[in-house]
Amino acid sequence: MFIQTEATPNPATLKFLPGRSLMQSGTLEIRDAHAAERSPLAKRLFAIEGVTGVFYGYEFVSVTKSDGEWQHLKPAILGAIMEHFMSGDPLLLDKTPEQHGDEPEGEFFEPSDQPTVDTIKELLETRIRPAVAGDGGDIVFRGFRDGIVYLAMKGSCSGCPSSTATLKNGVQNLLRHFLPDVREVQSI
Repeated sequence: MFIQTEATPNPATLKFLPGRSLMQSGTLEIRDAHAAERSPLAKRLFAIEGVTGVFYGYEFVSVTKSDGEWQHLKPAILGAIMEHFMSGDPLLLDKTPEQHGDEPEGEFFEPSDQPTVDTIKELLETRIRPAVAGDGGDIVFRGFRDGIVYLAMKGSCSGCPSSTATLKNGVQNLLRHFLPDVREVQSI
């Protein structure tokens, strides 16, 4: 098994591509060892000293570290990923991933803004999320109020030094171009 690695804009996160799909739909972010109990792979990764986050996308795993050098952590992470796939264990034990944007109770907006929200979601899905996934992360709609779009950054995008620039220069400009009602984009 050959696992490729890619750098991300976040120096604390590295993207691992095992050459097979992980999540059939949606994404899943695991931020601590307790939450990792639902995933044998995440449990293996959190057993490595210095690992502080795991994010699953369609065909990749992003791993975030607290400290240490990638040259020392990378072999252990590659070994854990390979061991997982060789074991035949499932990715998730409970089969109910927290999927992107599929938590409508977490969204907020006025019913009169539904057409604007639908356009925001469509632009996120078709133009923004694929690019963000290429960097090992995800971006999820959370709300729209008073011209402000609220988004959640996940995976390598969460805590990334360039995420503010991505939001302001990329996402905000794109949404404002298509939707004059959008004044600003904020991360929550």
